[in-house]
Amino acid sequence: MENQKEKFASDTSGRTAKDWAAALLALLIGLTVAHLGVTMFLLSEMGTDTFTVFIQGLAVRAGFTVGTVHVIVLCILMAVMLLTTKGYVKPGTVVCAFCGGPIIDFFTWLLGNYINGDAPMVVRAVSVVAGCVILSAGMSVVINSNAGTGPNDLVAVILSDKIEKIEFRWIRIACDLFFVVLGFLLGGTVGVGTIVAVCLTGPLVQFWLPVTRKLVKAAGVR
Repeated sequence: MENQKEKFASDTSGRTAKDWAAALLALLIGLTVAHLGVTMFLLSEMGTDTFTVFIQGLAVRAGFTVGTVHVIVLCILMAVMLLTTKGYVKPGTVVCAFCGGPIIDFFTWLLGNYINGDAPMVVRAVSVVAGCVILSAGMSVVINSNAGTGPNDLVAVILSDKIEKIEFRWIRIACDLFFVVLGFLLGGTVGVGTIVAVCLTGPLVQFWLPVTRKLVKAAGVR
């Protein structure tokens, strides 16, 4: 982020079909990179990501599967944001909500034999930190595509725009911490990797945003 805080909301009404195609392609690339990071993080078996802790807790209380609760919560978040905000929920938001799972499944198949709970601790620790770095880089590409962001990530994005005096990284940390604490109280699982994610994701996304903004613009995304 630069010295003067920029808002994430943007008007995309003037985009042509070609512009949207370029933006959605950038989003898919960013989403793939982000979920490579998520997969590395999860395969380390040192804790789930912050939002999943919340979903796990809700699943325990509701008696549903984690996958079912995940879809329900994302749909509720999208509906609420669509009705209460303007310029945030876009076509890419739906893509992010429903394409993440298959991407994680693919990378799990690809990397599962190399990164797992039986791997040396140094491999698992590096996987957690590298996963956070890669996840944050991919997330920044998704945000800079201006094609939509995952519903759970939009929480911090929207709050960052509303609370102008606080940088995005601190708001993201607060949101992640909120999900973790609430999820833990509901019965979700928290590990060392979860705490690492709370501390690193927000600052790393803020670091990557200006870097990937230049790359996205250079790729012709308007």
